Amino acid sequence: MKKEKKTEIIRVIKFVIFSASAGVIEIVAFALLNTFTDWQYWPCYLIALVLSVLWNFTLNREFTFRSSGNVPVAMIKVAIFYAVFTPLSTIAGNYLAETAHWNEYLVTALNMLCNFVLEYLYDMFVVFGRTIDTNDKARRAK
Repeated sequence: MKKEKKTEIIRVIKFVIFSASAGVIEIVAFALLNTFTDWQYWPCYLIALVLSVLWNFTLNREFTFRSSGNVPVAMIKVAIFYAVFTPLSTIAGNYLAETAHWNEYLVTALNMLCNFVLEYLYDMFVVFGRTIDTNDKARRAK
């Protein structure tokens, strides 16, 4: 197997693992808020999403994409992604949970799946694209 292909497979595996850990944070935070408050779906989802995004960004920047790029610029790019994704997923999720009476956990899981796929592509090509494998860890591994 070529080194580049192996590197990309490892990158995807890391992204999956870190995203899964972020998913655990999101679902636990959502479950706690949904269980112990009488809030509607959207604030529970929104708070849980923000916590998971911060976790996921930090780990993926350092270990998956190994980027030495400008952190504030990368965060702004991620914020732009979430400025679109968050309202759409919050409105759609709230509609499905509150109006269509879908199970809140199913709706959250669907939102998480969409987020996983879209965020990987966006991170790979927009957020970290030109700065992938430029941090100290990546340089030492070469």
